[in-house]
Amino acid sequence: MPLPGDDPGTPAYSADATDPLHRLTHEHETRRLAEEKKNERMVWWYLAYFLFGIHIVAFVMIYAVKHAK
Repeated sequence: MPLPGDDPGTPAYSADATDPLHRLTHEHETRRLAEEKKNERMVWWYLAYFLFGIHIVAFVMIYAVKHAK
């Protein structure tokens, strides 16, 4: 029997639950999922900038080696 919150992509319980604890749990899970999505997007941007920077450094080094006297 699956429990509420077993699926990592959906918040536990619902927003219109009668129990205040379930509503708070739903709000917390919704905020956590939104923050997790934002953080994952930031990691991808940092990775993209890092790889772009490595390529720039590599091109500069290739240019320096080819044009050395």
